[in-house]
Amino acid sequence: MRLHPSAEGYRLVWYHSRRKAENDVAARVRQVDRALGELAELQQKLSGPRTRYHEQAQVAAAVEAILEARGVKPWITTTITERALEEYHQEGRGRPSEKTRYIRKVRKQYELKYEINHAVLAAEQLGDGAFPLIINGLQLTEQELLLVYKGQPMVEKRFAQLKTDFAVAPIYLKETSRIQALLCMYFFVLLVEALLERELRQAMVRAKVDRLRFYPEGRACSYPTVPRLIEIFEDVHRHHLKGETEPVVVLTTELTPLQRTILRLLGIPQSAYDG
Repeated sequence: MRLHPSAEGYRLVWYHSRRKAENDVAARVRQVDRALGELAELQQKLSGPRTRYHEQAQVAAAVEAILEARGVKPWITTTITERALEEYHQEGRGRPSEKTRYIRKVRKQYELKYEINHAVLAAEQLGDGAFPLIINGLQLTEQELLLVYKGQPMVEKRFAQLKTDFAVAPIYLKETSRIQALLCMYFFVLLVEALLERELRQAMVRAKVDRLRFYPEGRACSYPTVPRLIEIFEDVHRHHLKGETEPVVVLTTELTPLQRTILRLLGIPQSAYDG
């Protein structure tokens, strides 16, 4: 782990991960093997009698496409050589004889040679496992910055809910401020969802409840989510019956044991539904 400023003057911290180093090596070996296999297939096509590669530029373009697609261009050195093959065909039809004349044709054939540039590959391995993080503040320590970075998938998962649970899609509004206000509302709802999930999960830990039967058929769930929580309370209804002289009668759906457990964990009084 090293600390250097970026070109813009921001704080730049370099880290090294053994797991990432292993993944980098495996990815590089996989890409090199695929490139070598594709170059071998190309060489077979070049040596065939019905090859489509009649110009050296065509062969060079095919080699370049393989190396670029696999991202191994600096690591593999290729050489294309041209040689002339002589072919003789009799001038006319019929069975050949002493007087048969033959026509000489010269056909170009290309040979592809390739090898791994071990020096460049060894230099590439020096950067295995290294990755930088850049930040515009100095408050976080190197360890805290790394922990914040590792929490990024949780933030991305929350914003993914904007397209899934909330189905946020392109919309035409008259003013930019209205678009900002709409997205701000969605952000507040997203924040409420995150806080509600955290409150319920922390309450489960305090009450030593490992699982709740959130899923259909009573299947257990260790990390309940708000969409499923809303579905559980969707069948709760309240009706107010009004008469001309009689007092208002409130009819509420009787809560299930699971619903009562959730309310208890969230600290919501059951009277909020019964009252």
